[in-house]
Amino acid sequence: MEWFLNVVLVLVMGLLLVVKGSMIQLNGNGYDGIVIAINPSVLEDEKLIQKTKEMVTEASTVLFHATNKRAYFRNVSILIPMTWTSKPEYLIPKLESYEQADVIVADPYLKYGNDPYTLQYGQCGEKGRYIHFTPNFLLGDNLNIYGPRGKVFVHEWAHLRWGVFDEYNLDQPFYITRQNTIEATRCSRNIAGVNRVLKCSNKSCAIKMCKTNRKTGMYEAKCQFIPEKSQSAKASIMFMQSLDSVVEFCTKKTHNPDAPNLQNKMCNHRSTWEVIMASEDFRNLSSMRRTHSPPPPTFSLLKTQERIICLVLDKSGSMSTVRKLFISLNSSQAAKLYLIQIVEKGSWVGMVTFDNVAKIQNNLTQIIHENATQEIIRNLPKNADGGTSICGGLKAGFQVITQSSRSTSGSEIVLLTDGEDHDISTCFNEVKQSGAVIHTVALGPDAAKELEKLSIMTGGYKVTSSANMNNFIDAFSRMKSRSGNLFQQAIQLESKGSTLKFKEWMNGTVVVDSTVGNDTFFVITWTQSIPKIYLQDPKGKEYHNADFSTDKDNNKAARLQIPDPAETGNWIYKLRNENNSPEDIALTVTTRAKSPVVLPVIATVHVNQSTGHFPSPMTIYAQVSQGFLPVLGVDVMAIIETESGLQETLELWDNGADFIYMCIYTHLHVYKWQIGRKLSTTILKKNNLFFLEGEIKLNPPRPGVKNNEMEVKLEDFNRITTGDSFVMSGVPSKPIPDKFPPGKITDLEARFQANHILLSWTATGNDLDKGKADHYKIRMSKNSAILRDNFDKATPVDTSGLKPKEANSKETFKFKPENLKIENGTKVYIAIQAIDDASLISEVSNIAQAVKFIPPPVPSTEDPCPNNNSIGYNINIATIILVVVGAVATINIF
Repeated sequence: MEWFLNVVLVLVMGLLLVVKGSMIQLNGNGYDGIVIAINPSVLEDEKLIQKTKEMVTEASTVLFHATNKRAYFRNVSILIPMTWTSKPEYLIPKLESYEQADVIVADPYLKYGNDPYTLQYGQCGEKGRYIHFTPNFLLGDNLNIYGPRGKVFVHEWAHLRWGVFDEYNLDQPFYITRQNTIEATRCSRNIAGVNRVLKCSNKSCAIKMCKTNRKTGMYEAKCQFIPEKSQSAKASIMFMQSLDSVVEFCTKKTHNPDAPNLQNKMCNHRSTWEVIMASEDFRNLSSMRRTHSPPPPTFSLLKTQERIICLVLDKSGSMSTVRKLFISLNSSQAAKLYLIQIVEKGSWVGMVTFDNVAKIQNNLTQIIHENATQEIIRNLPKNADGGTSICGGLKAGFQVITQSSRSTSGSEIVLLTDGEDHDISTCFNEVKQSGAVIHTVALGPDAAKELEKLSIMTGGYKVTSSANMNNFIDAFSRMKSRSGNLFQQAIQLESKGSTLKFKEWMNGTVVVDSTVGNDTFFVITWTQSIPKIYLQDPKGKEYHNADFSTDKDNNKAARLQIPDPAETGNWIYKLRNENNSPEDIALTVTTRAKSPVVLPVIATVHVNQSTGHFPSPMTIYAQVSQGFLPVLGVDVMAIIETESGLQETLELWDNGADFIYMCIYTHLHVYKWQIGRKLSTTILKKNNLFFLEGEIKLNPPRPGVKNNEMEVKLEDFNRITTGDSFVMSGVPSKPIPDKFPPGKITDLEARFQANHILLSWTATGNDLDKGKADHYKIRMSKNSAILRDNFDKATPVDTSGLKPKEANSKETFKFKPENLKIENGTKVYIAIQAIDDASLISEVSNIAQAVKFIPPPVPSTEDPCPNNNSIGYNINIATIILVVVGAVATINIF
C-alpha cells in the first residue's frame, strides 16, 4: 500500500519543504558523495573555498585515527552559488543541491552566531540533517576559540553521520558522584582541571573558586570546569575536541555513564564509540591497519546553474478512461498553475507530450513574463490516445535540453504519467548518465514499480496523486528550486477541499503574514459548476466571481492574482455550492516572500525512512525556523491519507530540540500536515562565554545576544507543503493488533523536598506517543547501574495513586522513600517505565538523581590567580581559551 506525505502547515508561520536524503556513501573505507553547499546569500570570497578544503583535509586525518583507521573523507563536492563568478574549474552539478547538502556554509541569523552545530532529529544512532558552518568560522582566526577546524568538523560529523550526542551539559555542568563529591560533567573523567567562576564588576574581573549552594549542594551558577592545557587524556572528541591530547571517542572503558549529558540520556548510557561501532557504516568494516595516513580528499567544485525544467506529460490511450481522463485534465490544470504560480522567474522551461511517440511541444523558454508562460500553456494536452512510451518521453525531454546548448546535468524532468509501461527500465542507464533529476507524479494506482525508481535513482520527488485537484496542486507546489534562495520560492498558504451539498458553504481564513505577499494567487476549482465566491481582504475590500478569471480550455478553475504586495492580515473566504448535486470544491493559495531581506518562516518535513514494515513505526519530523532561528510553541498536525481517501490526523510534539517537532506513525497513511497557531515567540539558547588573555589582563565577557535579537517576531501565518509518498507494508486488516508499547520517557527529573522526592516528566502514550498509558512503574536504587542493567531488581515505589495523563502532558509525582534513612548526603537514583492496557512495557527512562547533600563550604579568594596552597595547583594563567563546542575554557597549569 502507498502513502502520501503531504505536509499542510496551517502554521501560523511556516513553509514546508521536503528534505531529501544525503548522497553520502561509505565505499570501502572512504566516504564519497559529501556535499558542502555555500548559501546564495554569502558574498563571493575564494578564500572560503580554500579554507573549506583545508578543514576537510585536516578532518580526514583526524577521522581516520579517531576511528582506528576505519574511515576517511575521499570525495567531496563544494557547491558554489550561481551569483559567484564562473571559472573553468567549476563543473555543472548533477544531483547535488543546496537543499540536499550535508554541510551548509551560511551567514548566521543572529549577530554573534558563529558557533558550528549539527541539526539532529533526536534519536540515538539516527543520522542528522546537516552541519552548519558560518563564513566567519571558516575564515576567522579562531583557533583559540574553537580549536582546530578539522577536529571541530569530526565532532560535528559524529553528530551527523552516527547520531551521537555531546558529552558536556551547559545546563548541568556538574553532578554529584556516588562518592558524594562534585564532579564536572565530562567524558572521560581522566580530563584534569579546576572549577572556577569568573566574576566581573564595572571595572574589573576576577577568577574565583566556586562556592557551593547550600540548598542544592552544587556549585554556584556560572561555575565552570576549566581543564588543564596540558593533558594526557585522549578522550573525548564529543566533550572537548580542542584539547591537543584528545584524539579519540569515549569507549566503553573510558566512558562516564554517570555524567548527566545528552549522550547518556539519549543513548541509554552507552559510550559514543559503542554507538558508532553499531552504525551501518562500521558493523562489518575492517580497519586499514597497514596504512599510516589516508590519501588526501578529492574535491569537485560545482557551480549552481539557472533552473532548467522540462515537463514530460502522458497523453496515451491508457489515460482515456473516464476517471483517468478526469485525472489527466486535472493534471494539466495543475501543470498550468505550476507554470504560473510555482516556477521561479528566470527559470527555463520546455515541454514534451507522449503516447507511444513523443512530441516536443516547446523548446526551452525563459520564464520572465506572462507571454512565455502562455506559450507553453497553449500546448498542454487536451485529449488522450495512443500507446505509452515513458522512455520515449524522457529521451525527448533530454533532447529539449541539449538542443538548446544546455547540459542535462542538474536539469529537472517533471514526469506525469499513469505509469502503465513495463519497459521503463530499458532507459535506466541513459537516465543515470544524463545527470538529470526526475520528479515523478503517478496518476492513479496502476503505475509500474519502475516509475518510482526513476525518482529514487536521480534524487527527485515521487508523488502518487488521486483525482483530487488539490492533491495535484500540492504535488506540483513542492517541486521548487533547490538552490537555497528562499526569496524566489513559492510558498503555499492554503490547500483545502470539501464535498459540498447544494447551497452548503466552505468557509475559512487565509493569513498573509508580513514576510510574504508577492505573486499571491487564490485558485478555486470545482467538478461541475462554479461556486459562489466571496473573498474579503484585511481592509474590507471584497472580491466576487466577476473578479476571478476562468480558463477557456478548462472551465473547472478560477484564479485571482492579488496586486503586490497582498495586504497583511486575515483574508476571509466563503464558497457556496450552486449545483443541485454535491460538488467537490477546493481552494489553493500561493505567494512568495515580500522582501529578499526578511526571510519567511520555513518548515521542512522529514521521515526517518521511505519504507516500513508493520509493526516497525516510522518517525515523522517537522522543522520550523526563520533562517536559522527556531520557531517553537507551534501546533503541528499531520493529516494522513491513503489513495482511497482514508484519513487520520496526528499531532507532532516539540521533541525538546531546537527547530524540531515529531510524532511516531504506526499503521495508517500519510498525506497532509497542519501546523497551528503560534503560541509564543522563541529564543534560541546561546552560550554566554568569556575570554581571558595574558597572565593578569582580562578581556570582558563575550557580548551576549539580547533577547529581542533572538525572538521570532511574526504574526499568525498559514503554510502548506507536500511530502514524498512512502510505503508501509504488512499492515494487517482491522482490528489492528496492539504491537506498540508506550514510548520511552527521556526527561525524568528528581529532587528532594524535605524528606520526600518530587519527580517530573513528560507523559508518554499508550502506543508510543499516542493516547494515555495504563500505569507507571517507578523504581529507585542507590546504584544507578542496577536501574540501568536490572531495573526490576531495584526497589519499587508505590504508584497506586498515580494515574497517567495524555501523552505530552506534564506529570509530577511526590513520594516518601520507604526504608531509606534520609540524611545529609543521601543520594537516590530513580527511573520509570510506562505500561499500556495490553501490558506492553516501555523502555526504562533516563535515570534521574535526587541528592540531599550540603557539602562543606569551599574557601573563596579574590585573587584571580590562587596559589597552590588553596587549590593544590601552581597555576600560571597564560591563557584561558574558549571552546565553543563544549562551552568551556582551557587553562595552562604548571
